Amino acid sequence: MTQPSPNISRPQMPASYGIDPAKRDHLLTWSWVEERMTAARNYWVISVTPEGRPHAAPVWGVWYEGALYFGSDLEARKARNLAANPALTVHLESGDEVVILEGEAEFIRDRAALDAAGAAYAPKYQMQVADVLAAGALIRLKPRRAMAWLEKDFPNTATRWTFEG
Repeated sequence: MTQPSPNISRPQMPASYGIDPAKRDHLLTWSWVEERMTAARNYWVISVTPEGRPHAAPVWGVWYEGALYFGSDLEARKARNLAANPALTVHLESGDEVVILEGEAEFIRDRAALDAAGAAYAPKYQMQVADVLAAGALIRLKPRRAMAWLEKDFPNTATRWTFEG
């Protein structure tokens, strides 16, 4: 289930940000993103309410085979939002080492996927994924787009990835 290699470019931002789309040096690597996603303890998930307002919530999760897995009670606002509209943005806590992922949430029901993600979840948080699922679901985000940069070297390191399919 590993994601295919992403296409790399500069993010599209207003000219005042100083990003030159033709400049290819100092781009970050996808492995840099995956290292930060793997090491992070907390992730901010942003969903859309039925009224069209953004809703942000911190979650625990694991980066496994090119995707973020996190749990939610099915009655939680984020789960209800994602059930109605799967549009999802995730970002890490740091404003100094920025990572932002965008895509669509998937509610995971496949036993093999649950077990595999659970094996990654247990050592990180000292709890079993079954504990997470007792009142809810495991949700997966395979990014369609991602952006990252180092604040100390912005805009030089501003990098965008897009995934096919």
